[in-house]
Amino acid sequence: MFMQSICYICCLATFVKEFILLGLSGYPKLEIIFFSLILVMYLVILIGNSILIIASIFDSRLHTPMYFFLGNLSFLDICYTSSSVPSTLVSLISKKRYISFSGCAVQMFFGFAMGSTECLLLGMMAFDRYVAICNPLRYPVIMSKVVYVPMASVSWLSGGINSIVQTSLAMRLPFCGNNVINHFLCEILAVLKLASCADISLNIVTLAVSNMAFLVLPLLVIFFSYMFILYTILRMNSATGRRKAFSTCSAHLTVVIIFYGTIFFMYAKPKTQDRLGSDNLQATEGLISLFYGVVTPMLNPIIYSLRNKDVKAAVKYLLNQKAVKQ
Repeated sequence: MFMQSICYICCLATFVKEFILLGLSGYPKLEIIFFSLILVMYLVILIGNSILIIASIFDSRLHTPMYFFLGNLSFLDICYTSSSVPSTLVSLISKKRYISFSGCAVQMFFGFAMGSTECLLLGMMAFDRYVAICNPLRYPVIMSKVVYVPMASVSWLSGGINSIVQTSLAMRLPFCGNNVINHFLCEILAVLKLASCADISLNIVTLAVSNMAFLVLPLLVIFFSYMFILYTILRMNSATGRRKAFSTCSAHLTVVIIFYGTIFFMYAKPKTQDRLGSDNLQATEGLISLFYGVVTPMLNPIIYSLRNKDVKAAVKYLLNQKAVKQ
């Protein structure tokens, strides 16, 4: 209901009733290739993340804060890709590039909400690893269920609120008849470029504040957590203990590098009033956004499962249980 009311109000303030998503319309020979790649990656995302969620729920050995956050991350990846990938696939195969104003607002909301939430979840996962390695004796007390469940809930709630604010401010702008988005999706920066006749200073300020709260602050938590973790690991006398500690952190650190590398390219670089830029730059940003939106969620379950013996054991156990029942 809230999103419907936002869209209704926005429609009153704009001349645009639908948008055209260009995507790869300038490269028709690449569209079928990208369709096949994205479809395969989407199936891997659904299967891989679903397996992680099921394993973290039904295997009691995975009922720990780390796997609770990992399950949230997997669910988030499924939600994010399901809100954007199907429409991208349809546009690539059917040439149907139109999206309604309300559909664009909903797509933007989910994309921004999931991205904001993932930033906070990755920061909390880093803090969880810090407590586990640097304060192992106090870990059950500090990261008890009454602590890590509210931590995840705050991440989801904060991401949703942030997205409501950003989406409302973006979709209230008068687009003055310009409805061609040079992107695969209704991504917020691509939509803001259409408001060439409007003052978007408020949008720029709120995006800067959002970058600080949802990009910079979690990244600082991750950075300092791993500094303390590294210091603790280097002080360990046991080589086996050091390898085990590095192993528990390597998967998370790999995901962080991939995630923040792509998202900082899109949202943390300076924006000027010359918002249109070159077509090549916009095409590059679109491909980077696609990488962030599809490849990263696909890699998450692969990275965590390949580098985690507990997840491998849980999946094998569940498969054996299913085989016994059959």
